[in-house]
Amino acid sequence: MTRDHAPIRGQFRGRLAALATAAGIALSLGAVGAHAAAPQVKTQAPGYYRMMLGDFEITALSDGTIDLPVDQLMDKAKPGTVVKALQKSYLKPPVETSINAYLINTGTKLVLIDTGANGAFGPTTGKLLANLKAAGYQPEQVDEVYITHLHPDHVAGLTKDGQAVFPNAVVRLDQRDADFWLNADNAVKEAPGHKDFFGAAIASLKPYKDAGRLKPFSGETELVPGIRTHAAYGHTPGHTVYLVESQGQKLAVWGDLMHVAAVQFPDPTVTINFDSDSKAAMPQRRQAYADAAKNGYWVAIAHVSFPGIGHVAQDGKGYRWVPVNYSIKP
Repeated sequence: MTRDHAPIRGQFRGRLAALATAAGIALSLGAVGAHAAAPQVKTQAPGYYRMMLGDFEITALSDGTIDLPVDQLMDKAKPGTVVKALQKSYLKPPVETSINAYLINTGTKLVLIDTGANGAFGPTTGKLLANLKAAGYQPEQVDEVYITHLHPDHVAGLTKDGQAVFPNAVVRLDQRDADFWLNADNAVKEAPGHKDFFGAAIASLKPYKDAGRLKPFSGETELVPGIRTHAAYGHTPGHTVYLVESQGQKLAVWGDLMHVAAVQFPDPTVTINFDSDSKAAMPQRRQAYADAAKNGYWVAIAHVSFPGIGHVAQDGKGYRWVPVNYSIKP
């Protein structure tokens, strides 16, 4: 090209530069688009929930969940009523059922109520220790462990590979449960589905017993200031509710007084075949419902959807569960 063609040459170069810029932008957008379909993570957040009860800090800890065929487990229910009750809550069997435990920091003592299953019911359980750490605590800090009863989903988390998970803790439970579940001879008297519970209880408590840190109690007593026991025998021979009180506020940790909220709140007479004595367990449940509804205190339940904390309200001839309102201001 001659000098006279210089302007044309400049325009051509400008257009090339513009095209290059546009292509670069397109490539960049294409790269962004390639990353838009990120792989699904498919995990939940750490399973702990915190609230204050007066001066006490309460931390609900999830041990995970287990699928329960509750339509086959519920006793004293008319045929078809369990499934209908579940449908009202948009559920169907098997129901994914929470396993909850509760950590109480009184300011002077760190107390854990129940310990989860330690994976005894498959890979969806055994999360308690990780969630305890996620909540800001270490197992060595736990001063006392209170067991509602010696079924494996409440006690198996005491040990791992035969060693104490809470090396500095004293373990407390009702003497009746200790006498029953720590005697392997009683296994022959139990229903087939419960026989394995004896070995699990014995193994879970062994390192604490050997170290002199297993200290059963009898009946109703105050274990530390602000936490006392309430005998609620029936689900097991020594099943215990723990009553926590601070600054006029109260929390009842029910253990296994009930299992399936959608079924047993509307109809407290429905029992479950995990009960050692359902005839004794049912009136304990009805009494607990009535007292909680009348007095309006907090309730924490092992197998109600995590965090399992809420209130009980009268609803006609039955009751309904009112979960805690989620808060980021414990």
